[in-house]
Amino acid sequence: MLKIYNTLVRDKQEFKPIDANKVRMYVCGMTVYDYCHLGHARVMVVFDMVYRWLKASGYEVNYVRNITDIDDKIIKRAAENKESIHALTQRFIDAMHEDADALGVQRPDHEPLATQYVPQMLDMIALLEKNGLAYQATDGDVNYAVRKFDGYGKLSGKSLEDLRAGERIEVASDKNDPLDFVLWKHAKNSEAEEVKWASKWGKGRPGWHIECSAMASDILGDHFDIHGGGADLQFPHHENEIAQSEGAHHCQFVNYWMHNGFVRVDNEKMSKSLGNFFTIREVLKKYDAEVVRFFILRAHYRSPLNYSDAHLDDAKGALTRLYTALKGAPSPLAPHPEGERNWLPSPFEGGTEGGGVVDWNSPSAIRFKAAMDDDFNTSEAIGVLFDLANEVNRNQSLETATLLRALAGVMGLLQREPQEFLQGGASDGGLDDAAIQTQIDTRIAAKKSKNFSDADRIRKELLEAGIVLEDSAQGTTWRRA
Repeated sequence: MLKIYNTLVRDKQEFKPIDANKVRMYVCGMTVYDYCHLGHARVMVVFDMVYRWLKASGYEVNYVRNITDIDDKIIKRAAENKESIHALTQRFIDAMHEDADALGVQRPDHEPLATQYVPQMLDMIALLEKNGLAYQATDGDVNYAVRKFDGYGKLSGKSLEDLRAGERIEVASDKNDPLDFVLWKHAKNSEAEEVKWASKWGKGRPGWHIECSAMASDILGDHFDIHGGGADLQFPHHENEIAQSEGAHHCQFVNYWMHNGFVRVDNEKMSKSLGNFFTIREVLKKYDAEVVRFFILRAHYRSPLNYSDAHLDDAKGALTRLYTALKGAPSPLAPHPEGERNWLPSPFEGGTEGGGVVDWNSPSAIRFKAAMDDDFNTSEAIGVLFDLANEVNRNQSLETATLLRALAGVMGLLQREPQEFLQGGASDGGLDDAAIQTQIDTRIAAKKSKNFSDADRIRKELLEAGIVLEDSAQGTTWRRA
């Protein structure tokens, strides 16, 4: 029985999907104006783990993770770079995908761009206005009237009085109340205001909060199962999403709210504003991508994750012990034993991921499942993997090695040949620098001739060979993942 810690009720609850055996899940994704840092990596890896475990548990999952491709920071960065907003966002979307692929993060079922859903946002704002929850201020912005929504604060536990007294909300004289937040930003007479859409309230662009409400509702419906994101989004972003969505549709928006903990450096949250962040690609220059994934999953997703080279070195040593156990064992890629009811196909049937099959009635698999069903307790589940590794070291059992690889595969771990990892993770298939540059030159020529399918194919083939391309205004560089 799967239990999830629901931020809305501040307790673990038995998971009961709205539709039997089907799960609809939305996770707030990246604002693409720069490279992703380790805080973003944690969001991607954590909810990839949740996605994998839900599928392993027999659910049909519809997973949405959005991309914010219009925002004040995006507009400012594009102006500074003297490039179009589309060129900027596409470059960092490509970079985000490269980082996610390197970390073994599966693509969501849907990855909507905010700019593709402006009509739906306008429809929702109009509905809020009709319901008496939105108004146009004298400066042209359309704002949400927070005090007119009775449930405001139920996710964060903040009262309206506390918010007002805390002086954490920007005071704007054009708002009816300083707590009100913007739904539609009226276009200003500025060259930097490059992107704008027509609306009944005049030309402008959407506020950040309305984007997720509109995308989630359009793809998953007005009421769905799981909404996730980083702990920093609990307030005000997710609180405002609830106010918008429930104020528009008069029904509960989400049943289970999940928030992963911060990545910390020297006991402070990793963030760009503090200048203490490390991009994923910076870290991957020093550490194998699977080490980084293991480092993230070894901690419970709700706990703080303390970043340091020492902690990553420790994760590397721990992952090395698991691969070393498999190195001398028989091949764990066993066929499916026909007729055995106790053996269930892996959620990744058709490839080597998941090790082929899992005997969910074995004592180790029962412990592993109990840990994962207890609010996705990957820390306890990884403890089971080490117990299995110790057993493999003792008896070199094919069955135990198969189970170790299979259970690890459910979390996206231990899916390479042991020797490959133990020799440093090289997986470039023998490509030397000259061969890589030849592929890059061919890709550049394909892009110039607008043969984007060939360009994408070359990028993908190089990534599969462990070569990550980095495009910038200065050209294309590469690194080994």
